[in-house]
Amino acid sequence: MSTNFQCEYCNHYYASRNVYAQHVGRCIKTVICSSTEESGEDVSSMVSSVNEMLLDNEDFSHIDKFQIIQEENLPSVSEVSYKFENDQDYEGDISFSGRSSNMEECENFDKILPASLRSCENFDEILPASLQSCENFLSASLRNYDELEEEPEVESIREFPNKAYADLMTLVIENNLSNKARNAIIKFFNKHSDLPQSSPLPKNIETGRKFMNKMNISQLSYSKYCILIHNGQKYFIHYRPIKNCIENLLSNPEILKHFMFKYENSEEEKSYGEQNSGNWWKYAEESIPSSAFILSIILYSDATTTDTLGKNSLHPIYISLGNIPMWRRNKEDAKQLLGYFPILSAKNKTEKESSDFKKLARKTFHDSIKFLLDPLFQGDGGIDFNIDGEDVWFFLRISTIICDWPEACTFSLTYKSANSNYPCHFCLVQKEDLIDIRKDQLILRDHVNMKEYFNNGTSNSAGLKQVDNYFWNIPNLNIYTATVPDRMHHLDLGLFKYQIEFTTELLKLKPGKLVDDMNKRIAKIPRHSGLKVFKKGVQSLSRLTASEYRDMMKIMVFVVDGLYSEDLSNVYVKWNEMYLLSRLENFKESDLQDFQKAINDWGNIFIKLFRDISRSNLKFPKLHSWIYHIVDTIREHVAINGYTTETYESLHKTYVKIPYRLSNKKNVEKQIMENIRCRTIVMRNRVKKTKTPVAFTYTAKLFDFNFSEAIINEHRDNLKLNKNMSKGFAKFIDCLNSYLKLLNTTSEDC
Repeated sequence: MSTNFQCEYCNHYYASRNVYAQHVGRCIKTVICSSTEESGEDVSSMVSSVNEMLLDNEDFSHIDKFQIIQEENLPSVSEVSYKFENDQDYEGDISFSGRSSNMEECENFDKILPASLRSCENFDEILPASLQSCENFLSASLRNYDELEEEPEVESIREFPNKAYADLMTLVIENNLSNKARNAIIKFFNKHSDLPQSSPLPKNIETGRKFMNKMNISQLSYSKYCILIHNGQKYFIHYRPIKNCIENLLSNPEILKHFMFKYENSEEEKSYGEQNSGNWWKYAEESIPSSAFILSIILYSDATTTDTLGKNSLHPIYISLGNIPMWRRNKEDAKQLLGYFPILSAKNKTEKESSDFKKLARKTFHDSIKFLLDPLFQGDGGIDFNIDGEDVWFFLRISTIICDWPEACTFSLTYKSANSNYPCHFCLVQKEDLIDIRKDQLILRDHVNMKEYFNNGTSNSAGLKQVDNYFWNIPNLNIYTATVPDRMHHLDLGLFKYQIEFTTELLKLKPGKLVDDMNKRIAKIPRHSGLKVFKKGVQSLSRLTASEYRDMMKIMVFVVDGLYSEDLSNVYVKWNEMYLLSRLENFKESDLQDFQKAINDWGNIFIKLFRDISRSNLKFPKLHSWIYHIVDTIREHVAINGYTTETYESLHKTYVKIPYRLSNKKNVEKQIMENIRCRTIVMRNRVKKTKTPVAFTYTAKLFDFNFSEAIINEHRDNLKLNKNMSKGFAKFIDCLNSYLKLLNTTSEDC
């Protein structure tokens, strides 16, 4: 076995850092005991010379000669360790690293001392003065060797040593390369670069990773906190401080270019596009000082599987800002991973289905939310954030929580089941009246009436869990309306899926093979750019994605035409009209009225056609919330495009699935957080190349065309034609001048 760690004091070699570290602790004490009195050398200088050796030092890790040796039987540190049981000047053991079994076997330390030493009444008399003066320092110094596995403290590092180093780490992290592939790249570069000086790259990718770990970027730090101990197991929330996430978003100059600070809306005809045009922003801004600004916090949370078998899962939560315009907020760099919630495990199926376990899971979720968000609401004086070198006074407010329906019930602590008596988390409507109640009869949920049910112990009568809701204490927030409907889960994967399933069931009730006819029509649709072809018809709907359902919306109007009654065709026509309106990025009051009418027109036909087909008579919470609550939600929190989950669902690949695949499946959250930290570092250090406008250059003629020979000479005597031609050429010159202005030139220059 080759060795590469040499002791400076006995010149012996050792195979690993741990063995070497333990040996140095013993060797230095032996050298001191044997030579201090004779040489008079200062012990502190000897110890400091060892402490100054870094594990990554060339002298430490690089040895020219390798040999196989065994550790000699050097005097153990335990042989010079001693304990004063009766002396008040010493309160405990003076111990050194590298304790041997000899010390453990000796019940009395006096047994291993020479007789001359045991006869001394005062042991200090025989110790050298230099050793007496440095024993405390020596003990503290040698204890450091027990911790040599940890990285030594270094000065704050914020940048890579050189551009090649940064480009290498960017390359391997963004392409998710394995360690073997990463080291192969380094080896290839060093072999063929022929650099006169040493390589600018790290020795191996592990060294590069350790270097990135030392980079002191406070906004990217992460930690873990024990939320719960259940069945003897500790459950941690792995997180990044929320203020650091916000500071990281505010440090992005591309985001700050379009940052919105104040409420903006017209008093004549209001429009609802960006979040700062909604009613929520208006009321929140009125509750803070006029010199301060609202910082709108948007949260997204959803559990997702980490492997293809679905046996393991993680529960990430993300954060974004409503001050960022919608089109910019839907980009990946406008969102930050806040952390991973713990997922409780039951010891058996009985415990998993018990009410106590479910209550504990809900409480753990809200305790985790409280731990993450509490730093934002400590005190009521707002927080200063630095924007473009200036401190800006913000009051942080949670505006919306983007999630699917089960997750919304988790945030609002209402019953998730559609069979509960009060299944809607927006209002207190009973299940039997979900689609039959008048809108003016609805009683909306808020913190006041829900707290009343909770305090009276009658939460069950309102479909509310008897668990204290953290969001009741947050200002300017109604958690029951802030959990906004999501178009992808409500429409694409929800109501439209039901509509196709009910259409299939309806066709089965009629004589003939109408379902087969429908599938044949779908299969006969020719291929077209941007349109998915469904050769198997509607037989595998469970495996369709939201994008594929949107493709089906384009063709189902023609597929069902003539198969059944006119209402079946109309329900798809009305669906498409409603769906197109839902995708508007800006709603005026007149648009909202048209949108509500389109929803009602579709809903009336949908209920008429499929009410008897549905086992629950269409008692769907999603159908109810879409008909009764979506328009009011737009007025409160603006256009639906601003809180769609589609852009957040794509983050699961970056922040969950890929990092999980690169981990060794142990302490997964810690490895994933480290992977994300490294990815963020390389993104921050990436130099973005801006595109430079290039002037149009024409290097060759496409064709020659002589107006005189082709037209003018041929029709010279035709006055009528010449008049029309002159008008045409005049129009042509105007168009040409307009086109040349777009190229920042004029016709004279050409």
